[in-house]
Amino acid sequence: MARRRTPRPGRSRPGLRGWGWRTRAVLLANLVILGLGGAWYAVQPPARQEEVRILLGNALQRHKQVRLWEVAWDLYTLYYGHAFVPSSFSGGKQPVYAGVPRADGVPHSVRVLPNTGFVLGYCEAWSCPLWAAYRLFDVPTAGQNAERPAHFAVDARTAARIRPEDYTGSGFDRGHLAPNFAIAHCYGAAAQTQTFLMSNTVPQRAALNSGPWRDLEQREALNYTARFRELWVVTGPLFLDGERWLDAGVRIPDAFFKIQVDEHEGGLRLQAFILKQDTGAGEKLGVFLTTVDEIERLSGLDFFTELDDAVETRLEAELPARVW
Repeated sequence: MARRRTPRPGRSRPGLRGWGWRTRAVLLANLVILGLGGAWYAVQPPARQEEVRILLGNALQRHKQVRLWEVAWDLYTLYYGHAFVPSSFSGGKQPVYAGVPRADGVPHSVRVLPNTGFVLGYCEAWSCPLWAAYRLFDVPTAGQNAERPAHFAVDARTAARIRPEDYTGSGFDRGHLAPNFAIAHCYGAAAQTQTFLMSNTVPQRAALNSGPWRDLEQREALNYTARFRELWVVTGPLFLDGERWLDAGVRIPDAFFKIQVDEHEGGLRLQAFILKQDTGAGEKLGVFLTTVDEIERLSGLDFFTELDDAVETRLEAELPARVW
């Protein structure tokens, strides 16, 4: 009987043959992208070459979680696709894009609460925010975020005066609307502390809060800002199936929405999601895509009122074909 040969200790299989097929496929795909991209880059004007260098530099910073194929897709979308709607509006550095959401379809008044890096629309009758808006931007280096605050705090600006302990034993997390990590990453420790005011919280199931919702927040804080340079977000709860309340008088949402705005060289595009409270871990974000029109119908809010009517109508009716 022939004896099976075993490799000598300390020796590895040479070249790509020792790698799994998935690794080899990814490597070869990246080489093709780099080859084709290099040829395309060489004939571009200087301003576009500078943008490409920034995108590639961000892709090389692992903490930004950008893949090379995403850079290639973004360049195609920016310069050859049709996802952007022409618009003369510019968001500037304001946290709320194109006007504070109007609450014409909400049966109670909504009070605007400004904070560092984000703005809230707070409903005293339901003891919770109905929307939060913020602007995120690319931070050149990883830096060191401040330590997460240990406690939530009562917001003395509200009449409801909801306390952290009002959620205790309820079965719900104190879910941030303006996300603590993203605000800290862009605006620092003082701004992060303000995200721990109870005016910025809504009852949210733990599986959603630590699962797909968190994934979406991380994606916008790191990946999207690295790819698009800046991003505007408006997010909030949806109340769909009757009324449920915490004992302290906080209304419990049935779902949550998030709308993201990307602005580039006189063009706009929107991406919107609805995630229900019972959403579990492992769900792909694409299944939650929706239109802004649908979110307005369910929330009673009217977004982006400062945009040209034709631009607003087109953007809010479009359902993205894929997640950015």
